[in-house]
Amino acid sequence: MVPRRIILPLLLFLLPSFPAAAGASPPAGLRALLAAYPDELFGAGRNTLRWCDGTVMTYDDGRRKTFETLLESADLEDQFRLPYPAGPAFPAPPPKNFDPGRFRNEAFFRKMYGADRAAVEKNLVPVAWPFGSPTTLRVTRINGVNEKLEAVVRDLQRLPPSLRAYLAHPAGGYCWRPIAGTDRLSPHSFGIAVDLGGARVAYWRWDARRNGGRFAWHNEIPWPIVAAFERHGFIWGGKWYHYDTMHFEYRPELLPLPPAERRSK
Repeated sequence: MVPRRIILPLLLFLLPSFPAAAGASPPAGLRALLAAYPDELFGAGRNTLRWCDGTVMTYDDGRRKTFETLLESADLEDQFRLPYPAGPAFPAPPPKNFDPGRFRNEAFFRKMYGADRAAVEKNLVPVAWPFGSPTTLRVTRINGVNEKLEAVVRDLQRLPPSLRAYLAHPAGGYCWRPIAGTDRLSPHSFGIAVDLGGARVAYWRWDARRNGGRFAWHNEIPWPIVAAFERHGFIWGGKWYHYDTMHFEYRPELLPLPPAERRSK
């Protein structure tokens, strides 16, 4: 008799090899998740995502949603509803409610990085931020986010010294907190986000507070800084209609992966 401790891993190995139906394949969003997080995710069906520990999540919950509902209760498919425009050519100002990356399935991030504050914090590591007054930023080591941020820092150090002023006052990395004005956890809570600081960053909520609820996209962050983050899997909040030009968030599934990091098929 085969021991029970062997049965589950054996089934997880075999299941992806049986197609659900002729010609069926996982949708593009699921394939992007598998390629971006190979250490955590194992396989996918037409509407399911399978984790390495056997957990299965539904991809599309089948519900029709408004913009606000997408923010509040996104499923995995909703995370890909708005394509993130990687590279220097992007709509500026962005169209109304064009916020690629802001629709987040919180259950996915809690599963990936930690279900609560204690679980997240046990995986945090400091990354040196050697600009202005040197400091450190704490991010998670899961998925090598700390290593990706270290690579960003190396790229930023190669930029002209004139750009250092944009980097000298980081507003932080890890912080367990809700997104301002909501009950949803910020990506900073999972140790996957970094904020720049100083007087040259722009945030729609600040502008709306000053202007009686009105805000209009604007940005001063130079493209070479954004490019350094995007090269290593971080999206930028400056490409959102609800702009947050200080904000960078590790979301490699929304970006083209470098060839060396693509999961083999």
